[in-house]
Amino acid sequence: MSTSNIVSLDAVALSRAIKAKQISCVEVMNAYLDQIERLNPRVNAIVSIQPRDNLLKQAADRDVQLARGDCLGWMHGFPHAVKDLEPTRGIRTTKGSPLFRNFYPRDDSIMVERIRSAGGIIIGKTNVPEFGLGSQTYNPVFGTTLNAYDQSKTCGGSSGGAAVAVALRMVPVADGSDHGGSLRNPAAWNNVFGFRTSFGRVPSQFYEVFIPSISVHGPMARTVPDLAMLLSVIAGYDPRTPLSIRQDPAEFAGPLDRDFKGTRIGWVGDFGAQIPFDSGVLELCKGSLKAFETLGCSVETATLDYPIEPVWQSWLTLRGWQIAAEFRASYSDPAQRALMKPELQWEIENGLRTTAMEVAIATRVRTAWYHAMLTFFEKYDFMIAPASQVFPFDATIHWPTEVGGVAMDTYHRWMQVMIPISMSGCPALSVPAGFNDGGLPMGIQIVGPNHAEMACMQLAHAYDQATKWVTRRPPSLLSS
Repeated sequence: MSTSNIVSLDAVALSRAIKAKQISCVEVMNAYLDQIERLNPRVNAIVSIQPRDNLLKQAADRDVQLARGDCLGWMHGFPHAVKDLEPTRGIRTTKGSPLFRNFYPRDDSIMVERIRSAGGIIIGKTNVPEFGLGSQTYNPVFGTTLNAYDQSKTCGGSSGGAAVAVALRMVPVADGSDHGGSLRNPAAWNNVFGFRTSFGRVPSQFYEVFIPSISVHGPMARTVPDLAMLLSVIAGYDPRTPLSIRQDPAEFAGPLDRDFKGTRIGWVGDFGAQIPFDSGVLELCKGSLKAFETLGCSVETATLDYPIEPVWQSWLTLRGWQIAAEFRASYSDPAQRALMKPELQWEIENGLRTTAMEVAIATRVRTAWYHAMLTFFEKYDFMIAPASQVFPFDATIHWPTEVGGVAMDTYHRWMQVMIPISMSGCPALSVPAGFNDGGLPMGIQIVGPNHAEMACMQLAHAYDQATKWVTRRPPSLLSS
């Protein structure tokens, strides 16, 4: 098979072809490395790429394993690039910061362990914003990652490199993490699927294992079956993270077909005019709702009996507190502080001023908001929300200072539509919603009740079968 034929296979088909020995792991590795050499210089999505000879040797070892009937798992022979926030044994993990420019972890994270155990070969990392802060992927170590559809625009973030790598067929699937939209926003802006999972679904070590984090890990892919299979690899209980979910992740490898006749969907839009949007975003997202109606769903505009602003303010408190706890020591060193971008310093300073009582009050608000979401899901089976408030903007701009005529008071207020979902802890799957007149992608979030990952993927799969945005509108770079 040619390079273009190999990298055009969806990941499920690629896995089957490798196991059936229709293509070798060496052929697969060569095809993806050729694709990276051809396209990555245009977008800067994959960084810290490992030497080709070493990667081909690992691929040859995978072929030897197959020859003796030993298949490691679904990702056997898959080239895989890990998000550069995630520790990878012996492979540079910079977090997009000069502070970690030459950091080579001794150990893999739990998620990377599972990817390797399933047969994946780590070829490098995917680019991120500095420490993953902000939904614009640029940093002083590797520079800016550009949108798969328009190289003058941002790809989003913080899993921006991952989304572009998947969209341009430089990797079969990708991993990511999401605090305030980091899986959902770049997926929407690169016309792929990104899944923010429930807390504990994918074991995340981070820096504290007992307090439920806002950040979670999840998969990215070009199809929902690929997304589900990667989730089946990275999900599941691990004793190092005591609050991780014990449900068998093999469930996610099951059938995705389902009848959605009579399913109730609530469209929240701008949450009752509480969140500003640029012109055209809401209209495009709302237009995608027709696809759910063709599936037999009933769709109506919905509201929640809880204001959004207290949720936002509580999120600011919790985010600053968690970031300050992580970076306090580095911040106290003037030399290290000078290497931190202003937004990180701002977060740390907010966190250092936060009192224990303010944290307690913020967690109470988060709890009340979760209960409001529970009430919502008593009436509706799913929530649908936009996956951004703006279309991809100029890649030289760090963040929009105005949205819909409203001035933004923080570097991330323009992503406010993501925060109510993050604060709820509910799973949210970003799916493509189409393109504006300028050819820029947009997406919507399919949100389900806590732990309803399978239901979200089943609805997303049905929606994708009805819309086929990924196959209908591939990036023009693929044919350039």
